[in-house]
Amino acid sequence: MRENITINNQREKDLILELQARNDIDAQRLKKLLALPDLTKKEHSPIKILVDTVMQLPRFADFDVIEFPKIVTVEENFDVLNTPKDHPSRRQTDTYYFTDNDILRTQMTVMWPYYLRHEGIMEKLEKEGQLALMSAGIVFRKDEIDQKHFPAFHQIDFLYICKKDKKVITQKDLEEVQADAVRSIFNDIEFKFLVDSFPFTDPSIQIEINWNGQWMEITGAGLVHKQVLKNFGLDPEIYNGWAFAFGIERLAMIKMNINDIRIFWSDDPRITNQFTDINSKYKEVSKYPPINRDISFIIPKSVSLNNYYELVRDAAGDLVEEVKLTDEYENDEKFGANKKSYTFHIVYRSLEKTLTDAEVNTIHDKITEKTKEEFGAIIR
Repeated sequence: MRENITINNQREKDLILELQARNDIDAQRLKKLLALPDLTKKEHSPIKILVDTVMQLPRFADFDVIEFPKIVTVEENFDVLNTPKDHPSRRQTDTYYFTDNDILRTQMTVMWPYYLRHEGIMEKLEKEGQLALMSAGIVFRKDEIDQKHFPAFHQIDFLYICKKDKKVITQKDLEEVQADAVRSIFNDIEFKFLVDSFPFTDPSIQIEINWNGQWMEITGAGLVHKQVLKNFGLDPEIYNGWAFAFGIERLAMIKMNINDIRIFWSDDPRITNQFTDINSKYKEVSKYPPINRDISFIIPKSVSLNNYYELVRDAAGDLVEEVKLTDEYENDEKFGANKKSYTFHIVYRSLEKTLTDAEVNTIHDKITEKTKEEFGAIIR
């Protein structure tokens, strides 16, 4: 029988309280991200429609469901899940840090420590010989700006662990589970399994689907890594398991013909009213014209471009459709050692109205000033 678990965390409440007293640029960004709704729980959201469809499959009827904090520890998000100390995902240019030890969760896989350490769960495993878990929610990662990337997105994760004397799990078992979930969304579609790599599973695989002649990855999965089992006090000679996850925006964009990730965040009823079930297809409300601007500047090579995308988001919000690096150039004699010139092409476009040149000029000027102030940039 399914158990619904909600984890309340005083540490998260304390960190949010401390955040409210801050007004530095990092704090402002964190406040904006925490204010975003979890679309897995928002009615008429394509994200919720897809999550509900998958979670209601008979195969997952007895899976426990867990809700856990958005602010988690580095140990929970990375260490216990076998993520190497030098893994790029740990960097401040990729992950949002509150403190050296507290971050915005970057993956729903962090449900594992919250569940396996929850009171009574290990006893349940010993008694029943198996555990099954799923969780869907919002996660956060610093990223580039285009129609397919946003610093907040959604995942749904699944985990199954059992004693080997109950079942020795094979990759074939995992493939069958994933295939069932994929068919529930896409019906009759061609797909294939490929080798992948994740710190917490071994072996690891992915599914790619053939969508309009293009192969696209939609899941990541694998058998639970022996080291991760050990990290939770489980003997890999006795226990085994599988895990897999969907990136929900990717599924929705393919399934519902959504061409811009900002659509998920719109409250415009002309947009939200279009989504009623899993077979809904998005039709553009109106294709408002883009306005294009370029910016060129010289900054230290040590500055991460992900930090620059953050700066643009701060200034332009959801009015930027794409920020594309079009040129980069080094010349120590001209610019100085350890400095580099970058040129970005910025596409401004609203989903809901036609922007004016004056509006865009104001935003672009703000980006220019912030580029000088925050990065000590020389504008070219």
